[in-house]
Amino acid sequence: MEFELTWQLVTILFGVAIVAGFIDAIAGGGGLLTIPALLWAGLSPAHALATNKLQACGGSFFASLYFVRKGLVKISELKLPLACAFVGAAIGTLTVQAIDASILQLALPFLILAIGMYFLFSPKITDDDRHRVLTPTVFSFTAGLSIGFYDGFFGPATGSFFALAFVSLAGFGLAKATAHAKLLNFATNISSLIFFALGGKVVWLLGGIMLLGQALGATLGSRMVMTKGSSIIKPLVVSMSLVMSIKLLNDHFSFF
Repeated sequence: MEFELTWQLVTILFGVAIVAGFIDAIAGGGGLLTIPALLWAGLSPAHALATNKLQACGGSFFASLYFVRKGLVKISELKLPLACAFVGAAIGTLTVQAIDASILQLALPFLILAIGMYFLFSPKITDDDRHRVLTPTVFSFTAGLSIGFYDGFFGPATGSFFALAFVSLAGFGLAKATAHAKLLNFATNISSLIFFALGGKVVWLLGGIMLLGQALGATLGSRMVMTKGSSIIKPLVVSMSLVMSIKLLNDHFSFF
């Protein structure tokens, strides 16, 4: 791994982390910025993914903390979903080391695009709660466990998947769904980070610096969720879904 930590590099990656944290707090997809930036800095793919999980923990933690303090999320009601998401991510992290993820890489852009289209065209998505489809327990063992597994296995757009699940299955309004999604995403980030750390892949100093940037960006983004609600979340989710789909398709087929 050819990597040298300079002040110029620190400044650039800190700035990237701020922007990524802001985007992640609202719509997810900040990894589209941070992972390429870490690879550009000279980290190997494994070290980039591992270090990205460390800095992502900062963004998801501080966004979650803000939502909890503002009363949009009650941790006591999320114990089971958090546990299922954590376990799912652990299983996914172990699984990805043993099997080929190429099939998922091909299907993922279309899944993410479908999320964007759902948020764009569904008339039901507002900041108001509606009828839930699944009980909290069933939701935990289906959406919580499976999306947690996905984050450990692959990762892009995990926050969007969680938000979609809370809207479509739990009956949450969009701002409330975004806040709850961030807590579950924090659980999956921590779980994956633990297993990456055990493998010695985390660049702790650089990841810690970017974590501070993520924290700042996430705090700003979470405030936008509270004040703007669906008026900012919906267009940003749609935009990030489109960008992520194009990026992942290009990575697979090299169109550009």
